[in-house]
Amino acid sequence: QVQLVESGGGLVQPGGSLRLSCAASGIIFSRYVMGWYRQAPGKQRELVVTITSGNSTNYADAVKGRFTISRDNAKNTVYLHMNNLKPEDTAVYYCNAERQGFASLGSWWGQGTQVTVSS
Repeated sequence: QVQLVESGGGLVQPGGSLRLSCAASGIIFSRYVMGWYRQAPGKQRELVVTITSGNSTNYADAVKGRFTISRDNAKNTVYLHMNNLKPEDTAVYYCNAERQGFASLGSWWGQGTQVTVSS
């Protein structure tokens, strides 16, 4: 069974930083496109960034220059480094895994971790 477990969320002041982690099990991690998505109250879930097995990335315009995704295949973990956080970044952040080249098989989601940016 596939399991994605996020951690690292919390309360941070505007301008601060956080690092989110997503630990995956039940998959051959290196074969998956990993991604971070977020959902604010009353809003639709939106893409933050994805990273392929070859380390190609795709960032949402709202986070370019502030957020950085990375993956450690040896640890089956993907990270999201968030800098210069803004109140607008407040949301539940979800980890996603999709088999590269086999999107028709669907994808898997973690339970989410809350990020709150407030003074």
